[in-house]
Amino acid sequence: MSTQANQAIQATPSNPHESANKSIRVLLADDHPIVMTGFAMSLAAEGMDVVGQAKTPQEAVEQYAALQPDVVVLDIRFGAEMTGLDAAKHILENQPEAQIVFLSQFDQDALIKETYRLGAKAFVTKDCDPADLAVAVQRASLGELYFMPQIAERLANLSVRGDASPQTLLDERSLEIFKLMAEGLTNVEIAEKLDLSQKTISNISQAVKEKLGIHRPALITKLAMKHGLIEP
Repeated sequence: MSTQANQAIQATPSNPHESANKSIRVLLADDHPIVMTGFAMSLAAEGMDVVGQAKTPQEAVEQYAALQPDVVVLDIRFGAEMTGLDAAKHILENQPEAQIVFLSQFDQDALIKETYRLGAKAFVTKDCDPADLAVAVQRASLGELYFMPQIAERLANLSVRGDASPQTLLDERSLEIFKLMAEGLTNVEIAEKLDLSQKTISNISQAVKEKLGIHRPALITKLAMKHGLIEP
């Protein structure tokens, strides 16, 4: 893990209510209105200004461009083809200085690591104390990383034992094919979808199985779900 990450893990906010000293402009993006409303109220109680609430990743991208918030809080799963990760990529491509906090009920190790790899400042679980989200948003507004204790521990363990996730072991094309295999598509169907030859898909899928050490379709699906690559 980087020196920056280690320093952030060790840092503990002395006062979660320090955010009240500055009105931080926040954009929330979540497809569950009750969840979004609850967190909006919690952040407002901390003196923050929730300037927008997006219900889809596309709305998040559009509202970010229009509102220019200090921090955007993104859910990861929206029940649509586009995810919060996709939205973050679009936002960061246009504005690399964007400060992003991910909020999710899914907390697979690989998914957490991917959010930080993309450039997020924090990953907060939906069952967290609202004060944790407030601290994460405050830190992000300052351009600082924030790790909840349980997230920090898992990332530290992942760093120590090594990352054997499909995201790490496979190149971009192989990972794309792996996800389609996990969704139950046959080689013929994958070839048609990606406009590649069946022989090419057959060779890549076999190489994927060998590299990951799994061959049964059920285990491929299970592994993809474990690492947050397909919906449970």
